[in-house]
Formats: sequence, C-alpha cells, structure tokens
Amino acid sequence: MSENTTYTPPRVWTWDTESGGKFANINRPVAGATHDKELPVGKHPLQLYSLATPNGVKVTVMLEELLALGIHEAEYDAHLVNIGEGDQFSSGFVAINPNSKIPALLDTSTKPATRVFESGAILVYLAEKFGAFYPEGPAERAECLSWLFWQMGSTPFLGGGFGHFYAYAPEKFEYPINRYAMEVKRQLDVLDRNLASRPYLAGDHYTIADMATWPWYGILVTSGIYDAREFLDV
Repeated sequence: MSENTTYTPPRVWTWDTESGGKFANINRPVAGATHDKELPVGKHPLQLYSLATPNGVKVTVMLEELLALGIHEAEYDAHLVNIGEGDQFSSGFVAINPNSKIPALLDTSTKPATRVFESGAILVYLAEKFGAFYPEGPAERAECLSWLFWQMGSTPFLGGGFGHFYAYAPEKFEYPINRYAMEVKRQLDVLDRNLASRPYLAGDHYTIADMATWPWYGILVTSGIYDAREFLDV
C-alpha cells in the first residue's frame, strides 16, 4: 500500500456512509430484494425489463433489428426499471436477475419461462433463439464472441472507472481519472486498429458484437457520454 495517502483504510471495511456520488442512494454491499413488488407482464412472449443506459440499449437494438428482419416472434413488451428509485431491488426483479442490474429478459414462450440476465447473455440467447446476427461457422462465431466478451470485460473501466470518477464522484481526483482515461484511450485504439481492416468488429457482417459495443464506444465518440469528448480527444 502506498505511504502517500490522504485516507488510511481501517483494518476491516464497514458500510457506515453512503458512497457512490450521484448513485449513492442505490449502492449497498449486500444482494437481495429490499421490498416486495411483482413485475408487470405484457401480452408478448418476450418481456424486457430495462432502462436506456448503454447496457439497456444493447438489447433494445437487438430486438428492433430482429423485428426489422420480419421476425414477428421477437415482439416484446418493454417495462421501465427506474434504478434511481430502486426498482431493481424489488422481489419481482431480483427473481429474474439476482444481481439487480438492468437489463433482464423473461421469455414466456418456454415452459417454464426462461429468465436471462446480463446484457451479453441476453444478446447470445436471442441470437441463438432466432438464428440472426450470429455467425454459423466455428471460427467466425469465435471471433464474434471474442469481441462480445471484449466489450463486456472492457466497459467496466469506461463506465464504473472513468465515467464514475470523471462524471459522478462527489469530487474529482487526478489519479483515478488519469488512470482510467489512459485505459479508455487504449480501448479506443484497439477498436480503431480492428476496424481499419474490416467493416464490422467480427468481420464482414453485422453481429451482436457490434450491437454490444456501439452503445458504449460509439456514443462516447458521437454524442459525448459523460460530456467527455473534448477531455478524451475523441
């Protein structure tokens, strides 16, 4: 541990104050439901419980792309989960996603209904269910999954790392902002180098890897998520 510190950690950490800046009211060190509330269920087989965050947008893009292909079985009901109000900690939502994060999907066309949580898992589930946006060949599928898992593993550094300390933390600290800005710049360079030789992340065809990556990195570049375009020089 560095000797140059303005904070000395206790021997055992305890949760005695809210932490998390803008999202402090929904952060807690335990899982499980905080209140009883059933989830709404619509008329279509697919029930999506989500919010328009980058992770939530991934699944909406996939469902809309499936519908654009004329796959009517992909019709869905979308239900808003207000994470600022703690909807993700309701008993109904926790039953679908024990991790209390959006998005979550319930496929009622199966008996019993199939729950799917984690945005990447939902994309794979839908791609396999409907046979779309997912390469058939082993090598091509491996490339698609490699980039999908790259996105899933990389964006916590963009969101929970850079985004938190740059945009949401109670105050700005130079070290974590510089540390995560460097990593985000490196990730953008990975994407630039890959896309310099191919139209899509996994090759010549549009796949779930692109759907997963665009809501984070595409929006970062085009719309300035976290209001950081100038700072990151993208």
